[in-house]
Amino acid sequence: MPNRLAQETSPYLRQHADNPVDWYAWGEDALARARAEDKPILLSIGYSACHWCHVMAHESFEDPDVAAAMNALFVNVKVDREERPDLDQIYQAAHQMFNQRGGGWPLTAFLTPGEHYPFFVGTYFPKAARYGMPAFPQLLERVARYYREHKSDIARQNESIADAFQRMRQDAGASDDAFSGEVVAEAIGALKQSFDSAHGGFGGAPKFPHPTDLELLVRRYAATGDKHALHVALFTLERMAEGGIYDQLGGGFSRYSVDATWTIPHFEKMLYDNGPLLRLCAEAWAVTGKPLFARVAEETAGWIMREMQSPAGGYYSSLDADSEHEEGKFYVWTPREVQSLLTAEEYAVTAPYYGLDGQANFEGKHWHLAIVQPLDVVAAGLGRSEEECAELLDTARQKLFAARAGRVRPGLDDKVLASWNALAIRGMARAGAVFGRDDWLASARRALDFLRGTMWRDGALLATAKDGRAHLNAYLDDYAFLLDAVIEMLQADFRGADLALALELAEALLARFQDADGGFFFTSHDHERLIHRPKPGHDNATPSGNGVAAFALGRLGHLTGEPRYLDAARRAVAAFYPAMRRYPGGFGALTIALEECLAPPEVIVLRGPTPRLRPWLKEFAPEFRPQSVLLGIDSAEGGLPAALDKPVAPGRVNAYVCRGVTCLEPVSEMAALRRLLGGAGIK
Repeated sequence: MPNRLAQETSPYLRQHADNPVDWYAWGEDALARARAEDKPILLSIGYSACHWCHVMAHESFEDPDVAAAMNALFVNVKVDREERPDLDQIYQAAHQMFNQRGGGWPLTAFLTPGEHYPFFVGTYFPKAARYGMPAFPQLLERVARYYREHKSDIARQNESIADAFQRMRQDAGASDDAFSGEVVAEAIGALKQSFDSAHGGFGGAPKFPHPTDLELLVRRYAATGDKHALHVALFTLERMAEGGIYDQLGGGFSRYSVDATWTIPHFEKMLYDNGPLLRLCAEAWAVTGKPLFARVAEETAGWIMREMQSPAGGYYSSLDADSEHEEGKFYVWTPREVQSLLTAEEYAVTAPYYGLDGQANFEGKHWHLAIVQPLDVVAAGLGRSEEECAELLDTARQKLFAARAGRVRPGLDDKVLASWNALAIRGMARAGAVFGRDDWLASARRALDFLRGTMWRDGALLATAKDGRAHLNAYLDDYAFLLDAVIEMLQADFRGADLALALELAEALLARFQDADGGFFFTSHDHERLIHRPKPGHDNATPSGNGVAAFALGRLGHLTGEPRYLDAARRAVAAFYPAMRRYPGGFGALTIALEECLAPPEVIVLRGPTPRLRPWLKEFAPEFRPQSVLLGIDSAEGGLPAALDKPVAPGRVNAYVCRGVTCLEPVSEMAALRRLLGGAGIK
């Protein structure tokens, strides 16, 4: 019989619904039972696309004997870290305390039944002892015995953990008049120092995309003309786009590369990576005009719409790394397979281009596609023109993609997360504006409308939705990322209803998350009380919620003239400023927010009839101006804040440029606006 997890929205939890383990989701039912029976809680945290989560499930949670021991000794709680990032942050931090190293997934924590403090924390444990780790069944017995026999020791340890969490609260913040561009320069310097000049990216293997850091670098180029910063960003993006971390047939980026050369990824594809990387590809094309960036943007947007957008409009969360219980099986090839699908001419181009004529690069027997030789080099070797080879490669890719579609597909996590959707909406909106793709904008609009219609209720946001059911208190990232995405949508396709939503989100963000000392807690003031309430400033796989909140509130403050938003943005940056001075790396989102505190964005407002606005937006919206906000507002749009309610001229467009508190005289000719803005963007 299915257990309680069959009723959950999380596909990850549902994957465990047929386990013989008596699983609970995190909630009062489980916590009350643990207290009543004085049984420790076995907390298992993972996510749908996690390879080692699947391994531990198959080895242990599906085994009747292991499950019987778990059921006898513990109250067992399964958590999807994507739905409950609050719990994941707390117990990952506990893993760091206990083991003096970072954790990961699956996370396995044993908690006291009353206070929910961890007294033993690890990650994956095998069913039989190996990899230097104890066997999970024996570990269960030892942990349960320790809990029964050492309660006083555990109580003292709980006090130490509570003290450690208290010490994690950052020092008092700085005054905003102490802000200095030196912190931005030091952050850029730290990225340059860790840059891998041979392969792109930062540090060695494994390598993660770090889109927020790349965004910071391209902004630095726009602000100061720092060509080395631009090179670090664009070279990294190029190497990723040509490597195996990028799906060369279907578009979209995997979560990270296991090697330093971006060749072999951990094959899971996450929505939260692809929205920001799509935006970066659009910006990179706006700067350079390189066809590579246009192609990768088109293919990634295509993948998002084709495979990740639900019929209702929201974007799904992720694709699994595994299919048929093997990581990467969906994506890899043998030369014989490829040769059987292509003509001799197509294979002659495809083999050297993707390295099929060389050694296997995946587990010694398969080939994962990555660009090994540039197409002009392949063409020269074959004595053909590059155009001919491009056509042959294109038909070959189409055939391989069609053949791959017949394989058993990786699992899809089809829940809709507000924060990850917001990152994708922002990426689709910006890329749609840059490339003039109304279909990409329409996709972003559908996702935004889904969030507004399904997950925004009575002035509050819900975190997750599936099959029409939305629930769970949303987190800081949900509000901050969505506010940022709505501001991007206003630039791509201004609608009064979106501006109203942005204002509501901003008010909710201040009311529900703001700390009196500056910055924002990760959980809302009415959230379930947990053993720790984080206020994170560092970027992780996604940007810092505090950094994005400060950036978005600052921009909204400049658009609306609302000083409370500007004050909240500056106070958020100030709260983390001492830490940013000491450790400039890892604060990419907050550094971008600091930049805008030091140099407010240029606001460009176009007012006129929509048919006359379109040529202006087509001219100026695609340009690379990251320190500018451009809005095209129809003459008939009413209910605007005073800062946007600019006078209109019948039958023509008026363009207003404001810098800080100074607004220039309006102009009504594109050439005049071009002169005010100083050229056609940055190239």
